[in-house]
Amino acid sequence: MATVCWPYFDPEYENFSNRINPPRVSVDNASCHDCTLIKVDSVNKPGILLELVQILTDLDFIITKAYISSDGGWFMDVFHVTDQQGKKITDIKTIDFIEKALGPKGQSTDGAKSWPAKRIGVHSIGDHTAIELIGRDRPGLLSEISAVLANLQFNVIAAEVWTHNRRIACVLYVNDAATGAVDNPNKLSLMEEQLKNILRGCENDEKVARTSFSMGFTHMDRRLHQMLFADRDYECTGVMADVDYPPCFRPKISIERCEEKGYSVVSVSCKDRAKLMFDIVCTLTDMQYVVFHATISSDGPHASQEYFIRHMDGCTLDTEAEKERVIKCIEAAIQRRVSELSTCIVAMGVSLELCAKDRVGLLSEVTRILRENGLTVCRAAVSTIGEQALNVFYVRDASGNPVDMKIVEALRKEIGQTMMVKVKRVATDAETPETRGWAKTGFFFGNLLERFLS
Repeated sequence: MATVCWPYFDPEYENFSNRINPPRVSVDNASCHDCTLIKVDSVNKPGILLELVQILTDLDFIITKAYISSDGGWFMDVFHVTDQQGKKITDIKTIDFIEKALGPKGQSTDGAKSWPAKRIGVHSIGDHTAIELIGRDRPGLLSEISAVLANLQFNVIAAEVWTHNRRIACVLYVNDAATGAVDNPNKLSLMEEQLKNILRGCENDEKVARTSFSMGFTHMDRRLHQMLFADRDYECTGVMADVDYPPCFRPKISIERCEEKGYSVVSVSCKDRAKLMFDIVCTLTDMQYVVFHATISSDGPHASQEYFIRHMDGCTLDTEAEKERVIKCIEAAIQRRVSELSTCIVAMGVSLELCAKDRVGLLSEVTRILRENGLTVCRAAVSTIGEQALNVFYVRDASGNPVDMKIVEALRKEIGQTMMVKVKRVATDAETPETRGWAKTGFFFGNLLERFLS
């Protein structure tokens, strides 16, 4: 029998170019008087743009401008960024972290795990089980979910909840109060069954709700986008949406063909906010589109973004059906993070920031009190730093009426017996500076304790 010989393939070949030409990162505070320029030159690779944008948004930076080019196998990018106060990035530790996180992967980035501005995620939690839930939203649902976890003696270490088009997506990280890691299959099975029953409500259709466990390393925000995308929430976006958004919240999206270079050009014009670029790039990446060039700019409250893309197979968007689907998906991605918050604005909602010693049942207690006072949670983020639980809730009246501030004050007194509470009223005028404040507010816990003490 003839011997078959295969050519040798070095498994390190894919990393060869990166080793010869490692990423070059510079943080420039001299070229621009009102922002910091972060420049990255690197060998191009799939997903590199999303990776960079994800790191910058995790640090809670505001990207005011960006220029991306990645033709010819080389990636060149310039980001104009500020902090949440609109100031340059001057802290030496922050700059050092940026250079290490965006630079060659051979550099030590152990500090990323404990970096205070790093968003809560799998890397910083330790022993845990990640629970993913998606289903039909209704008033009091988060309270019911957290009550199940509390009854089973599961402690919620971190969580984020999004609602969009009457659907709810949750990612929760939990551990067992007694043993730490959740390793009891019977207990996990019981939890899954009870959560499924809550999500289904009175409906028996298995497609109405889904519960799953995950130990993956996907970024929390990206995973929420993926869950709602798989749930096809974008099919209700636009004229079919449940929420009648004010004109200032409706993005204008168009797709044209660049005949000369063979790209599809996606143009987005909408109200500016934090993490806008991340949401769009994340969606394009998960839809298997590659960004070759892009220009990002913001003028006051307005943002303009233009992406030159092709599908991973090299094709452009040639049919009207393809274009319509991409437009719907991008619109949904923009509205997921703020759609229910815009409803809060219309309904004169409020945000609650809570800080307390972490314990089993804390989330259940808070959400129960909110439900009993006729408030529904539009969006929530839960985090634990040391022994402190740091929670943010955007709430509105469950009936759609303006939130009665007397109820809020009574709620504040009730909750405030066991934890520190800050209440912020969400402005109703979309053009006021206060509204710009909520639009730029991300769930960032690094300085939350300082804010409580200030």
